[in-house]
Amino acid sequence: MWKPEHRGAAERHGLRYPSDLTDAEWALIAPMIPPARRGGRPRDVNVREVINAIFYVLSTGCQWKALPKDLPPKSTAHYYFMLWDWDRTLERIHHALYVAAREQAGREASPTAAIIDSQSAKAAQKGALRLTRRASMRARRSPDASAISSSTRSVCC
Repeated sequence: MWKPEHRGAAERHGLRYPSDLTDAEWALIAPMIPPARRGGRPRDVNVREVINAIFYVLSTGCQWKALPKDLPPKSTAHYYFMLWDWDRTLERIHHALYVAAREQAGREASPTAAIIDSQSAKAAQKGALRLTRRASMRARRSPDASAISSSTRSVCC
């Protein structure tokens, strides 16, 4: 239940966008960001701004090309999104922020109860680990599987 002390802790005022990281959140996840690769050109992008751009897309649902101009370019943000998704950096960041939010709300770090809906249950039955949406989607039909077989010729007068 939302109480006044919870609302105060969840305030996002003073940030450019509600999805931007606060200083406390940045201090928590900054050590999780992989360092720049050795050799080559040094990293010249502000990594905190890249994470703000990724969070902006994830929270608003906008397209990469619709990123505001004061955030890094879409190609840079998308590159880091794909890289950090591949090496599971985003998963570690999510977990750290999740645990911190639960502890800030006065709850245990891991929940003791879960709610499973029918879509999740169907996905689990089919063995889907990460792609729950694919399990619930209707299979696409190929053009060859149309109502009229391609081998059947139409006989005309």
